Amino acid sequence: MLKRFTLSAIRTYQANGGAKAHFNLSCNFTPSCSEYTHQAISKYGLCKGLWWGFKRIRRCNDPDCIDVKSDPLP
Repeated sequence: MLKRFTLSAIRTYQANGGAKAHFNLSCNFTPSCSEYTHQAISKYGLCKGLWWGFKRIRRCNDPDCIDVKSDPLP
């Protein structure tokens, strides 16, 4: 139930504009950090998926990034 709620919250965040609308940032990676976290939770479960998402978001805060990097879920 908590997993479904979290996945639904991520989709709502994405539908409302994601990082660009909420934080005026664009993601440095493809897929976006929210999509990456959604995929990780779907694949690995809530706890491990959130951990993967947290690690990704920590790497995403590079304001000097010029090119969008491809970083798929392992």
